[in-house]
Amino acid sequence: MTTTTAVSLRGVTKKYADVQAVAGVDLTIRAGEVVALLGPNGAGKSTTIEMLLGLVKPDQGTVQVYDGTPVEAIAQGTVGVMLQSGGIIEDAKVGELLNLVAGLHKDPMPVEQALERAGIADLAGRVMKGLSGGQKQRVRFAMAIIPQPDLIVLDEPTTGMDVESRRDFWASMHEETARGRTVLFATHYLEEADSYADRVVLMRQGRVVADGTAAQIKASVSGRTIRATIPGADLAALASLPGVRNVETRGEVVLLQCADSDNTLRHLLENTTAHDIEVTSADLEDAVLAISDQVKEQDKAQETLA
Repeated sequence: MTTTTAVSLRGVTKKYADVQAVAGVDLTIRAGEVVALLGPNGAGKSTTIEMLLGLVKPDQGTVQVYDGTPVEAIAQGTVGVMLQSGGIIEDAKVGELLNLVAGLHKDPMPVEQALERAGIADLAGRVMKGLSGGQKQRVRFAMAIIPQPDLIVLDEPTTGMDVESRRDFWASMHEETARGRTVLFATHYLEEADSYADRVVLMRQGRVVADGTAAQIKASVSGRTIRATIPGADLAALASLPGVRNVETRGEVVLLQCADSDNTLRHLLENTTAHDIEVTSADLEDAVLAISDQVKEQDKAQETLA
């Protein structure tokens, strides 16, 4: 591709009845980038992906994939898609299914090569309905790369995979991105976004509320997390301390997300039996939660003014 822009969404909106699924998204993905799309259920991720794939038309705005429309890009094999469900004929053998997919494209990757890249060469003769959830995801990945696409779109790609399978999957994805492919993936596994994405795009209530590298997202949130063992902890008292954003418990272990960890730490040492204390900087999960809380407060303030 000669263009440096793989995906461009401008002023995109989509409403279902009274629900504003997407509320004015502007997003540009450069060719060769690996972008993670994050957000809680109902944030608009799936609808945004569906519009990007031409499955749903936006009410307003424009969606462009490389130099054409999403439908044109799909038809040309420019986009490979790996969704959580669908695309599986349960009674077919893996090799038969991939041969069927290959027959739909003008310049497909050899099926044997797709099987190797997806790490499922040993499953070619297996019937789909006999595979585990993680194995079926690897078959969907093989289906996604058969068109030899420039852009790969993945929706919760490692759902159903165990830890080892997830690691192997991302190793395979590294090989694809090393070939210059662009990747957009939606995930609930924040450690995957932190480890594998060049950019993180956070959506909430149909809007993009943060966009940057994982390091930039984490740096935008001040504060630290204190982890301590506190037998008989007064959680209400801890939650009311100045600067404490959130309190979680795991047995006798208490996790405090703090804007002022020094002040909180002094309180713990002077007024509790806290021990085994650890203080860490915010990780991506902390940052996402903090940004989401900030957006909630901003929305509440706007509603009050309205």
